[in-house]
Formats: sequence, C-alpha cells, structure tokens
Amino acid sequence: MTLHLYDYFRSSAGYRVRIALGLKGVAYTREDVMLVDNEQRSPDHLARNPQGLVPVLDTGVAMLSQSLAIIDWIEAKYPNPALLPAEPTARARVLAQVYAIACDIHPIDNLRVLRYLERDLGVEKAARDDWYRHWVVQGFDALEKTVGDGPFLGGDAPNLADVCLVPQMFNARRFDVPLDAYPGLVRADAAASELDAFARAHPDRVKGVASL
Repeated sequence: MTLHLYDYFRSSAGYRVRIALGLKGVAYTREDVMLVDNEQRSPDHLARNPQGLVPVLDTGVAMLSQSLAIIDWIEAKYPNPALLPAEPTARARVLAQVYAIACDIHPIDNLRVLRYLERDLGVEKAARDDWYRHWVVQGFDALEKTVGDGPFLGGDAPNLADVCLVPQMFNARRFDVPLDAYPGLVRADAAASELDAFARAHPDRVKGVASL
C-alpha cells in the first residue's frame, strides 16, 4: 500500500514529514486537513488522531501521529540516506538542534496557541504576532551558535536538523522575523532549499497536490 499523509500544506510538522519522505525517495499520497476550517476536529480526523493534530501517516497497518515519531518510523523503515548520525555524541548534538526547533519554538507558536491567545485571551493580533516573533528569536539566537562549517545545519549533508529548520525558517519569514542576525541559519536554509526533496515539500508546491 502507498503511504497516505494527512497533512496541511502550511503545517510545519507536516512540512517536516514531507521533506523526510522526499529525502528517502518514498512515494506517497497526501490529503489536506484544512486547519483554518477546523477539519482537524472532525470525527473522521479525530478517529485518526485523538489529539486532532496533523500530520497523520497511514502506513496501511497503523495511523501514526506526531511528526518526529513519524520520521523515526520512516528512518527505521527506509534507513538510507540516514537522517541521524550513528555515533552517539553526534546523534545527541543533532537531536538537540531538532528539539530546539520542534519542542521549544514550534509548539508555543503553532496555530492552536495563536488562536487561544487571540480568541480566548483577547490578545490583539499585533501582540500575538510579537509573541510569535519573540519565541522564534529566542530559539534562533541559541541555534545560530550551534551552526558548523558545512553548508547545511547537519554539516556536509542535510540531516534531521535541516528537516526541522527549513519549515521554521518559512514560518519566520511569514511572520516577518528579522533574520540578519542568523547568517548560519540562512545559509543552511538556502542550501537545503536548493535540494529537490526540500523544494518539492514547500507549501507553495504541495497545496492542492494529491500525491508526491
């Protein structure tokens, strides 16, 4: 069975999974779950993922949720090219970069948090956007200090850190986060974005596309 990804074209988490599948050369079909229309709270989607989040990957055997868990499954199922180093210290360093993005920046800036700030707490849109930029800047300030000499965040070849960085850079630009202070991140993002797997996963390329 072909893998089927329940996704949203602008979801950072879904974007990560699309990149990972592309780097592995794995064909899949995809279906947008329109977050702006609350389709993630529909009975059909809640049956796939009780959290009501995207992405969800239907493997034909199981419905997998949480982007990093899905990518871990992809890495185990399709080990080449590897997205994580085998050497324990190098692996831990890459995962630290990954978690700095996927655990410390993204969750407090995602759509449901922004909606809660604006709709439930009455935060004005300008202040909500300042919230978004604050956490990106704080995360990027630290992440910039971890950039090495290679063209990618992962060094000479892209790895899981680049898979997480590129979607976060896309969102940083959407919210007008100044990037002049992050030349290493900008360089890594540009290098990765030149690769077909990253380019084909871009939100502008996948909107309305049913298979990749």
